Amino acid sequence: MTKALKIVVLAKQVPDTRNVGKDAMTPEGTVNRAALPAIFNPEDLNALEQALRLKEQNPGSTVGLLTMGPPRAGEIIRQGLFRGADTGWLLTDRLFAGADTLATSYALATAIKKIGDVDIVIGGRQAIDGDTAQVGPQVAQKLGLNQVTYAEEILKIENNIATIRRHIDGGVETVEVPLPCVITVNGSAAPCRPCNAKLVMKYKYALCPLEVDANTEAGRRNAELSKDRPYLTLNQWSVADVDGDPNQCGLSGSPTKVKTVQNIVFQAKESKTLTASDADVEGLIKELLDEKIIG
Repeated sequence: MTKALKIVVLAKQVPDTRNVGKDAMTPEGTVNRAALPAIFNPEDLNALEQALRLKEQNPGSTVGLLTMGPPRAGEIIRQGLFRGADTGWLLTDRLFAGADTLATSYALATAIKKIGDVDIVIGGRQAIDGDTAQVGPQVAQKLGLNQVTYAEEILKIENNIATIRRHIDGGVETVEVPLPCVITVNGSAAPCRPCNAKLVMKYKYALCPLEVDANTEAGRRNAELSKDRPYLTLNQWSVADVDGDPNQCGLSGSPTKVKTVQNIVFQAKESKTLTASDADVEGLIKELLDEKIIG
């Protein structure tokens, strides 16, 4: 028996960590996001694809993207709408800035409570700017929900129970979890579908209020079209809007501080040419063991 599901996808706009430079950090020890190109966190795209598949399998279901960041993070919501999501919410407030995983999960959990009656919260296993894999489980703990991590595919949902295949160390396992629940998805899951041309045309001028700038074409078109097309005004929430405690948000609620971010490039100092002989292979293994590279 299937039912319509209310699905929230946790998505993050992250700095492209392939382009880390000397100005990647602020004096306060946080990531200088303005200095790095912004992209959709890769594993969150895998999570979005799983959510969209659930929407197709369960008629009447809805998918909304929840993200936290500066106004430009509204692009994440648009990218979700272009692919088939129904709505989105941007948490943006100076009080949210500088959040570690604890403060981030607190903000997301308060927003999910405000959204209400959510059946599934789904997000990527981790973000490439932190690699902690902590936010999803912390959201589940704060909401008191069941959780499944390292998901590779949500196989089905029947009788209010989700059947999920997980890719874990040592192999693959299939588990069941009652709804509501939180699921985090591996990068080995199915890649997200491309943007739909019709949806791009429909939502190309969708903006959060803080993104609207009368000096840009997008801002002018949004102001003109949103009067008759309310879906072009994206949801934007502050700390006060989600009844959040400022002391648990942003830097104030973040016990973790980043000391520095560096871009390290490994360079080979020398090279060796080996044959397929047993002596060469044994010699290489011995050298790797002696240098503590393996073993």
